[in-house]
Amino acid sequence: MKKNICISFIFIFSILLSACSLEKDVTDLYKEEIPLEAEIIIPASFSANTQETIKAVLTQGGKIVENADFVHFEIWKQDGSLKYTMEQAEEEGNGTYTLRKNFDSDGLYYIKVHASNDDSIIMPQKQFIVGKLSESELEFLQKGIQKQAESHEHHH
Repeated sequence: MKKNICISFIFIFSILLSACSLEKDVTDLYKEEIPLEAEIIIPASFSANTQETIKAVLTQGGKIVENADFVHFEIWKQDGSLKYTMEQAEEEGNGTYTLRKNFDSDGLYYIKVHASNDDSIIMPQKQFIVGKLSESELEFLQKGIQKQAESHEHHH
């Protein structure tokens, strides 16, 4: 009798477990994100007190992105002495979003593009120089180059 109860219990338990198995096409129920990509295009050289145009070209799945959910530019100086407010980019068409900016002083700057389209959000960042660098900014860049060189050494 105990043997029959035990076999019945195992049989019922296995039926319950098989009912919980995933269907073969369950992955089709979930939306697969197509990553958003941005290429930041900056002028070859910047001068202080001159208006410059910075561009971001957005693509997603190999296609240009028109009417992105949002595209904002954030710019700051490396030494922390200057940080511009985040500004909305202007859509120029053909997946290109621009910002025209007048930089107040020379130095090492960073730009970060905050962009979103179709539930994909990215924040690529790029470094650039306006005018001439100070001694401390040159040292900062040289230390960064040294760190990169050290990280590429092979250890056995």
